[in-house]
Amino acid sequence: MAVSGGPDSVCLLYTLLNLKETLHIDLHIAHLNHQLRGVDSRKDAQFVSELARQLGIPSTIAERDVRKYRSEHHLTLEEAAREVRYTFLHEVVKAVVADAVAVGHTRDDNVETILMHLVRGTGTRGLRGLQPVNQWPLSNQKTDTITIIRPLLEVTRAETAGFCREHNLVPRIDKTNLSLSLLRNRVRLKLLPELSHYNPRIDDALLRMARIAGDEFDHYNKESNRLWSEIAEEKENAVILDKRQLLKQDPALQRYLLRMALEKIIGDLKDIETRHVEEMLDALRKQSGTTIILPGGLVFAVEYNRFLFALDPAVLCPFPVLGKNPGLNIHGETEFSGWHIKATIFPFKRSGSSGTNNPDSVSIPFSQQTNKGDFTTSKEIRFSACFDYDRVGENITVRSYQPGDRFQPLGLGQSKKVSQFMVDARIPRWWRDRIPIVSSSEHIIWVAGWRIDERVRITDTSKNILCLEFKYTS
Repeated sequence: MAVSGGPDSVCLLYTLLNLKETLHIDLHIAHLNHQLRGVDSRKDAQFVSELARQLGIPSTIAERDVRKYRSEHHLTLEEAAREVRYTFLHEVVKAVVADAVAVGHTRDDNVETILMHLVRGTGTRGLRGLQPVNQWPLSNQKTDTITIIRPLLEVTRAETAGFCREHNLVPRIDKTNLSLSLLRNRVRLKLLPELSHYNPRIDDALLRMARIAGDEFDHYNKESNRLWSEIAEEKENAVILDKRQLLKQDPALQRYLLRMALEKIIGDLKDIETRHVEEMLDALRKQSGTTIILPGGLVFAVEYNRFLFALDPAVLCPFPVLGKNPGLNIHGETEFSGWHIKATIFPFKRSGSSGTNNPDSVSIPFSQQTNKGDFTTSKEIRFSACFDYDRVGENITVRSYQPGDRFQPLGLGQSKKVSQFMVDARIPRWWRDRIPIVSSSEHIIWVAGWRIDERVRITDTSKNILCLEFKYTS
């Protein structure tokens, strides 16, 4: 259990010690010197160490430089102290193979936490306040957590102090609890007394609200879990939500599903504020291409038929990164940046001619089919195409899209920017730099997988056709 040396943790320590046989538990004391109060911090550590020795309880006493951690990670002092403290507790749990960490949070701590969340702006999750049991993740790791238990949440601070007096215990007093530089202290010493003038039972009102929020949270959390498999697809460092399915849900449930998606990726939502969730909620009906950058570099992106959460959305593109422009071997095969490209030239035989079944001829210009509408996987994209060989020529290159590129899509009577074509074809923006652009010496002849150029299509006058087939191998 975590023991600071103050009245709350000392009360909890002696209570658990008295119930040790009844609860069938073993105790291990953990104390961290945050190095924030100089001599007083060292005296606290000495007090806890001596207390553990007197009670015959094994202990781990350590110290960490919280100010240095705060500077390195650009946090408030409170945030830095909390992160360092729980990292330390993780280490102790792993070292002693403990099942849980008991902490001395009281009813007063819970009331202050609820009010702090309100002041900062919170959703239903934050309105619940402190929970009797919860999982605390380590440094945003989704699976590495410890169980935190709070046995004193129904006990007041006055009652823990009374317990210590009754048992002649002399705990340490943290003088920084009187400093107004910390938000919690300002809430405790200024805001709560002021609010009590409006409602003498403000504590009860806040805790009642927390219970109601907890019931609503449990309900929507249960619904979110029920719908998750229908709406979401989980990938490594990414979550994809089905656009149509998500938009069918009511806004409250949408919020829970958005939060669930975030939690699946980053594990810890401590940096995710209500405003972030509301920004995503507002973006649900915005046009494709809308993106929101969230804490930790996480990206929320609106695509044509889905919503995407990813640390690096490009990893969801199934196609390899394109390298330098290679010249294409049109009389054989070419390996290029994870693509295997096969080129074949056939004499063109029209349908109904005697050469229709000749393996050295092609009668159906299948390349002139087009992809239309939404797609769900790269398997639906055709990466083979045929062209009028005499209009294409032998000087063919493959490269990535370049700003300003234009071509004349099959069936269109004028040229069009490739960038606009990709938007209209609903190619996800994260894919566009990886789509092979096939060019002749004169112009682009194919946005591979989507559309050939009108000027190189097969016609009744074509004599030879060139067929290209792309397969990505990595």
